[in-house]
Amino acid sequence: MSTIARRVMFLCMCLWSGAATAAEQLSLAEISTYLNSLTTLKSDFRQTNDDRSVSTGTLYIHRPGRMRFEYDPPEQALVIASASAVYIIDRKSNQLPETYPLRRTPLSLILGRNIDLTRANMVRQAQFDGTATIVTAADPDNPDTGFIELTFTDNPTQLREWVIYDAAGGQTKVELGTFETGMSLPSSLFNPDRERNSDR
Repeated sequence: MSTIARRVMFLCMCLWSGAATAAEQLSLAEISTYLNSLTTLKSDFRQTNDDRSVSTGTLYIHRPGRMRFEYDPPEQALVIASASAVYIIDRKSNQLPETYPLRRTPLSLILGRNIDLTRANMVRQAQFDGTATIVTAADPDNPDTGFIELTFTDNPTQLREWVIYDAAGGQTKVELGTFETGMSLPSSLFNPDRERNSDR
Protein backbone atom coordinates (compact mmCIF):
# COMPACT_ATOMS: atom_id res chain seq x y z
CA MET A 1 0.00 0.00 0.00
CA SER A 2 1.37 3.40 -0.96
CA THR A 3 2.08 6.12 1.57
CA ILE A 4 -0.78 8.24 0.17
CA ALA A 5 -3.19 5.31 0.44
CA ARG A 6 -2.19 4.69 4.05
CA ARG A 7 -2.80 8.36 4.89
CA VAL A 8 -6.22 8.30 3.25
CA MET A 9 -7.18 5.12 5.11
CA PHE A 10 -5.95 6.59 8.41
CA LEU A 11 -7.98 9.76 7.80
CA CYS A 12 -11.10 7.73 7.00
CA MET A 13 -10.66 5.67 10.16
CA CYS A 14 -10.30 8.83 12.24
CA LEU A 15 -13.41 10.34 10.66
CA TRP A 16 -15.39 7.14 11.25
CA SER A 17 -14.22 6.95 14.85
CA GLY A 18 -15.14 10.58 15.46
CA ALA A 19 -18.59 10.08 14.00
CA ALA A 20 -19.14 7.00 16.12
CA THR A 21 -18.33 8.85 19.34
CA ALA A 22 -19.95 12.19 18.46
CA ALA A 23 -22.35 13.56 21.05
CA GLU A 24 -26.00 12.85 20.43
CA GLN A 25 -29.22 14.26 21.79
CA LEU A 26 -30.60 12.26 24.69
CA SER A 27 -34.25 11.32 24.77
CA LEU A 28 -36.47 12.36 27.67
CA ALA A 29 -36.89 8.70 28.57
CA GLU A 30 -33.10 8.23 28.75
CA ILE A 31 -32.71 11.29 30.96
CA SER A 32 -35.54 10.15 33.24
CA THR A 33 -33.92 6.73 33.63
CA TYR A 34 -30.58 8.36 34.45
CA LEU A 35 -32.05 10.67 37.10
CA ASN A 36 -34.02 7.84 38.70
CA SER A 37 -30.86 5.72 38.88
CA LEU A 38 -28.95 8.53 40.61
CA THR A 39 -29.07 7.78 44.33
CA THR A 40 -26.13 9.72 45.79
CA LEU A 41 -23.80 12.35 44.36
CA LYS A 42 -20.99 14.54 45.68
CA SER A 43 -19.52 17.32 43.58
CA ASP A 44 -17.80 20.66 43.79
CA PHE A 45 -19.91 23.40 42.22
CA ARG A 46 -19.80 26.95 40.95
CA GLN A 47 -22.94 29.05 41.43
CA THR A 48 -23.63 32.22 39.48
CA ASN A 49 -26.31 34.27 41.18
CA ASP A 50 -28.84 36.66 39.68
CA ASP A 51 -26.66 39.64 40.59
CA ARG A 52 -23.72 37.98 38.74
CA SER A 53 -21.87 37.24 41.98
CA VAL A 54 -20.21 33.82 42.13
CA SER A 55 -20.14 31.29 44.96
CA THR A 56 -18.41 27.93 45.16
CA GLY A 57 -18.72 24.93 47.42
CA THR A 58 -19.62 21.26 47.69
CA LEU A 59 -22.94 19.74 46.68
CA TYR A 60 -24.40 16.56 48.13
CA ILE A 61 -27.47 14.80 46.73
CA HIS A 62 -29.25 11.84 48.26
CA ARG A 63 -32.32 10.99 46.23
CA PRO A 64 -35.13 11.08 46.76
CA GLY A 65 -35.71 14.38 48.44
CA ARG A 66 -32.36 15.39 49.94
CA MET A 67 -29.75 17.93 48.83
CA ARG A 68 -27.10 20.05 50.55
CA PHE A 69 -25.24 23.11 49.25
CA GLU A 70 -22.22 23.68 51.47
CA TYR A 71 -20.59 26.98 50.51
CA ASP A 72 -16.91 27.80 50.76
CA PRO A 73 -15.82 30.64 53.11
CA PRO A 74 -16.45 33.50 53.47
CA GLU A 75 -20.04 32.45 52.69
CA GLN A 76 -21.98 31.53 55.83
CA ALA A 77 -25.17 30.32 54.18
CA LEU A 78 -26.11 26.68 53.94
CA VAL A 79 -28.98 25.29 51.86
CA ILE A 80 -30.51 21.94 52.76
CA ALA A 81 -33.42 20.13 51.12
CA SER A 82 -34.88 17.51 53.44
CA ALA A 83 -38.23 16.25 54.70
CA SER A 84 -40.09 17.88 51.78
CA ALA A 85 -38.74 21.34 52.59
CA VAL A 86 -35.84 23.60 51.60
CA TYR A 87 -34.00 25.34 54.44
CA ILE A 88 -31.75 28.38 53.99
CA ILE A 89 -29.55 28.59 57.06
CA ASP A 90 -27.23 31.34 58.28
CA ARG A 91 -24.85 29.41 60.52
CA LYS A 92 -23.73 32.59 62.32
CA SER A 93 -27.25 33.71 63.16
CA ASN A 94 -29.69 32.81 65.91
CA GLN A 95 -32.58 33.28 63.53
CA LEU A 96 -34.67 30.34 62.38
CA PRO A 97 -33.92 29.14 58.85
CA GLU A 98 -35.96 30.41 55.94
CA THR A 99 -38.13 27.47 54.93
CA TYR A 100 -39.96 26.71 51.68
CA PRO A 101 -41.93 23.62 50.58
CA LEU A 102 -39.73 21.55 48.25
CA ARG A 103 -42.65 20.93 45.91
CA ARG A 104 -42.87 24.69 45.40
CA THR A 105 -39.35 24.88 43.97
CA PRO A 106 -37.98 23.56 40.65
CA LEU A 107 -35.50 21.42 42.63
CA SER A 108 -38.33 18.93 43.10
CA LEU A 109 -37.83 17.96 39.44
CA ILE A 110 -34.35 16.64 40.33
CA LEU A 111 -35.11 15.20 43.74
CA GLY A 112 -38.47 13.53 43.10
CA ARG A 113 -38.86 9.82 43.83
CA ASN A 114 -40.07 8.94 40.35
CA ILE A 115 -38.98 11.39 37.66
CA ASP A 116 -40.82 11.17 34.35
CA LEU A 117 -39.90 13.95 31.96
CA THR A 118 -42.26 12.47 29.36
CA ARG A 119 -45.20 13.43 31.58
CA ALA A 120 -47.64 15.76 29.86
CA ASN A 121 -46.81 19.46 30.11
CA MET A 122 -43.66 18.93 32.17
CA VAL A 123 -41.02 19.68 29.52
CA ARG A 124 -41.31 23.01 27.78
CA GLN A 125 -38.37 22.48 25.45
CA ALA A 126 -35.64 19.92 24.71
CA GLN A 127 -32.79 20.91 22.44
CA PHE A 128 -29.29 19.84 21.46
CA ASP A 129 -26.46 22.36 21.12
CA GLY A 130 -24.01 19.99 19.47
CA THR A 131 -22.42 18.79 22.70
CA ALA A 132 -25.21 18.57 25.29
CA THR A 133 -28.93 18.05 25.66
CA ILE A 134 -30.72 20.96 27.33
CA VAL A 135 -34.11 20.32 28.87
CA THR A 136 -36.37 23.10 30.15
CA ALA A 137 -38.95 21.75 32.58
CA ALA A 138 -41.53 22.91 35.10
CA ASP A 139 -43.86 21.14 37.48
CA PRO A 140 -47.25 21.06 35.71
CA ASP A 141 -48.95 20.93 39.12
CA ASN A 142 -47.15 24.10 40.27
CA PRO A 143 -46.60 26.20 37.12
CA ASP A 144 -46.19 29.43 39.11
CA THR A 145 -43.05 28.27 40.96
CA GLY A 146 -40.62 28.92 38.12
CA PHE A 147 -38.80 26.44 35.94
CA ILE A 148 -35.44 24.72 35.57
CA GLU A 149 -33.07 24.29 32.63
CA LEU A 150 -31.03 21.08 32.91
CA THR A 151 -27.94 20.31 30.82
CA PHE A 152 -26.82 16.72 30.20
CA THR A 153 -23.90 15.23 28.32
CA ASP A 154 -23.90 11.70 26.94
CA ASN A 155 -21.57 8.71 26.78
CA PRO A 156 -22.05 8.32 29.72
CA THR A 157 -25.14 10.35 30.54
CA GLN A 158 -24.29 12.98 33.15
CA LEU A 159 -25.99 16.01 34.65
CA ARG A 160 -23.55 18.90 34.17
CA GLU A 161 -25.42 22.05 35.18
CA TRP A 162 -28.79 23.62 35.80
CA VAL A 163 -30.31 27.08 35.82
CA ILE A 164 -33.29 27.85 38.04
CA TYR A 165 -35.61 30.64 36.93
CA ASP A 166 -37.80 31.79 39.81
CA ALA A 167 -41.30 33.20 39.57
CA ALA A 168 -39.95 36.76 39.86
CA GLY A 169 -37.68 36.33 36.83
CA GLY A 170 -34.41 35.85 38.71
CA GLN A 171 -32.02 33.10 37.74
CA THR A 172 -29.37 31.02 39.49
CA LYS A 173 -26.91 28.83 37.59
CA VAL A 174 -25.15 25.84 39.17
CA GLU A 175 -22.28 24.18 37.30
CA LEU A 176 -20.99 20.84 38.55
CA GLY A 177 -17.31 19.99 38.56
CA THR A 178 -15.78 16.54 38.92
CA PHE A 179 -18.23 14.39 40.84
CA GLU A 180 -18.64 10.91 42.21
CA THR A 181 -21.80 8.87 42.68
CA GLY A 182 -22.98 5.82 44.56
CA MET A 183 -21.21 6.59 47.83
CA SER A 184 -22.71 6.38 51.31
CA LEU A 185 -23.77 9.76 52.69
CA PRO A 186 -24.66 10.23 56.38
CA SER A 187 -28.20 11.40 57.12
CA SER A 188 -26.73 14.13 59.36
CA LEU A 189 -25.70 16.05 56.23
CA PHE A 190 -29.37 16.68 55.53
CA ASN A 191 -30.48 17.55 59.07
CA PRO A 192 -31.15 21.31 59.27
CA ASP A 193 -31.52 21.29 63.05
CA ARG A 194 -27.94 20.06 63.39
CA GLU A 195 -26.65 23.14 61.58
CA ARG A 196 -28.33 25.89 63.56
CA ASN A 197 -25.90 28.05 65.52
CA SER A 198 -23.01 25.92 64.27
CA ASP A 199 -19.59 27.58 64.37
CA ARG A 200 -18.25 25.46 61.53
